[in-house]
Amino acid sequence: MTSSFSSELVVVREGGVRLLCREWGDRGDRGGAGADVLLLHGLAGHAGEWDATARLLRDSGHRVVAFDQRGHGGSERHPGDVSRAAYVADVVAVVEELGLDRPVLVGQSLGGSTALLTAAAHPGLPRALVLVEAGPGGAGSGVQEQIGGWLRGWPVPFPSREAAAAYLGGGKEPVGEGWARGLEQRADGLWPRFDPEVMVRSLDENATRAFWDEWAAVTCPTLAVLGQGEHGGIIGGEEYAEMVRVMPWLHGASLPGTGHDLHLERPRVLHRLIVDFLDDRSRELPRSPSCLGAHSSS
Repeated sequence: MTSSFSSELVVVREGGVRLLCREWGDRGDRGGAGADVLLLHGLAGHAGEWDATARLLRDSGHRVVAFDQRGHGGSERHPGDVSRAAYVADVVAVVEELGLDRPVLVGQSLGGSTALLTAAAHPGLPRALVLVEAGPGGAGSGVQEQIGGWLRGWPVPFPSREAAAAYLGGGKEPVGEGWARGLEQRADGLWPRFDPEVMVRSLDENATRAFWDEWAAVTCPTLAVLGQGEHGGIIGGEEYAEMVRVMPWLHGASLPGTGHDLHLERPRVLHRLIVDFLDDRSRELPRSPSCLGAHSSS
């Protein structure tokens, strides 16, 4: 599978932290019609997870950028600072260095947390916020042990991409393929492009507190997209209800039959939800009360 991104760029942060960015389309391609979009992957993920969604958004007239966040992929693997503030500062740096014009911030899982915190700390930066399987609730003290144990338990090196996809997908082919694309080939097989201990440290703040004050500070139009599969997504009904109470104009959608990696399972549906949401904003429709609706796949 080819990503069809038009260019790769590197943004260098304080301390020499390199951030590898991918861009689909540019101002000339979109003819000034679409919004800039910045896509943020989740913990232990990579920018390539967004390939399908990014191509669709580009073809809809948007300039799209995704980057391997610190500690991940082709970016700096062992940054000294993996605080929430450092992740947010990286977003601001990428926006400024690449000249993104009030981008739509789209983030999945921990990338959604980063997008939320960026929108709260820099209210003039995003024109809109899209959270994919992400919210302001705390992950809980056990999350680091749980995720750290899972990451350390990968049977690496994987002998083939097919074997990696089968292990990582949990029975869902698109999910396994998406995760497997983030691996790197070495002489003895395929290895993760991250250090599990860096990933665990990246969860320090999420494990100890929630971000409701930051959620209340978000002022831009916001869409929350949730998985609704056999085991459900990570955002429960009580958390979503509180999100709506604090932000009555929140737009929401749930995708039946999907899980936490719904951006890999249903990129076309996610693309349509984002495009329709942005079209509503461009027409300046009045904000309506949120309704968490069910959307079937296409």
